[in-house]
Amino acid sequence: MLACKRSVTGTMTAALRLLRSNQVVVVSGQQQRCLSTHTDGEVRITKVLKEKFPSAASLKVVDISGGCGAMYEIHIESSEFKGKRTVQQHQLVNQALKDEIQEMHGLRIFTDVPKH
Repeated sequence: MLACKRSVTGTMTAALRLLRSNQVVVVSGQQQRCLSTHTDGEVRITKVLKEKFPSAASLKVVDISGGCGAMYEIHIESSEFKGKRTVQQHQLVNQALKDEIQEMHGLRIFTDVPKH
């Protein structure tokens, strides 16, 4: 019984992570898009970054503080990072979010240059 409970708990945790990340899920051989709601902070930060990096090939902002807006994780891929070291790429993101960062406890930034 304990193994079954652990398995169900693990499955529920994985499902919640998928919902939070807004990924595509395959259920019974059919592809379904998980519905997720974005926090006000995620929407605000996404808007700022889209304005600052209009050529971004991909952008994902996730509130990893449980919804309180204290910590975010940002994944951004933009040609504007080409030729810059990682620290310089992160400085560009920090500069774009200078007003928002003042109210945060932490920020994880992942940057990349598009491959194509």
